[in-house]
Amino acid sequence: MSKLSILIAGSTGYIGIQLIKLLVNHKNVKIKYLCGNSSIGKKVSDYDNTLVKKKLPKIVKFDKKFLKDVDIIFTALPNGEAQIISKFLLKKNTLIDLAADFRLEKSSEYLKWYKQKHKATQNIKKSIYSIPEIAGKKVKDHQIISCPGCYPTSILLPLIPLVNKKFINTKNIIIDSKSGYSGAGRTVHKKYKKRNLYESLSAYGVGFHRHNSEIEQELSKCTKKNTNFTFTPHLSPMFRGILSTIYLEIKKNSSLKKINEHLIEYYKKNKFIKILKTNKHISTNDVINTNYCFISVCKTKFSNKIIILSAIDNLIKGGAGQAIQNMNLKFGFKIDEGLK
Repeated sequence: MSKLSILIAGSTGYIGIQLIKLLVNHKNVKIKYLCGNSSIGKKVSDYDNTLVKKKLPKIVKFDKKFLKDVDIIFTALPNGEAQIISKFLLKKNTLIDLAADFRLEKSSEYLKWYKQKHKATQNIKKSIYSIPEIAGKKVKDHQIISCPGCYPTSILLPLIPLVNKKFINTKNIIIDSKSGYSGAGRTVHKKYKKRNLYESLSAYGVGFHRHNSEIEQELSKCTKKNTNFTFTPHLSPMFRGILSTIYLEIKKNSSLKKINEHLIEYYKKNKFIKILKTNKHISTNDVINTNYCFISVCKTKFSNKIIILSAIDNLIKGGAGQAIQNMNLKFGFKIDEGLK
């Protein structure tokens, strides 16, 4: 089988670099083009010296004529730019976007949360919001695959199975998430130049973080109505990783044991989801540099309430790794190819 050709647009950001580091070890693909703006003419190894010995093309400015030479386009660009590229797609192309361009199914919601008009509304129906373990083989039917945000990945993986089973009260879900500062991108130090990112913990986007929109969208698909949740993200003094702490009220038909057993059953065929023993304390250190999501169901002092801990690496399971999982699903590769 000949290898599929890949173009990466936004190849020098944290996610772009992580994508390259994983894809160079994927036996079914080859990187044909690396695209950037301020980095044109440079080598990607200038941004990560572990890539010095890899045979990779120099960074060039994106041109739509490149699309005839590639099968897959990964976009790790500022919001709105993948929408423009999507207009030039050929039948042979698959677009896998790691930004928010196709995460929301309504263009009005995109305008509301991202404060810009959607530039390719006709392509929204061609796209799928895909957490690989949830979407499964449905990705095969779509030309555009939208990868979830890193926070929603850590939150929806434990919540969707429980909401579907009606095990929890969806009227008062509280979500507290802490992320490494790489989640804010390479410009993080410019964005937060008055904060000491290495020694402080900061809340931001309180009540109105953009990822509220996709969490609401995906949970509402399960309940067929709006859910009431409060989500607060924090920047932590670490480079990578996310730990989400989710506070839930369980229904009378459920229990901590039932919930844990259901999660184990739901994800038993999914290599990258690890449901731990109940009351197991977990940390981001358990999942750093992997494509795993660790989930732990914990008891509280109240019999009708539980706490779920969920940990991922935001750059891999919450980004590049999840994108490769989606590619593997789309093209029938082994699900862990390039992710071992």
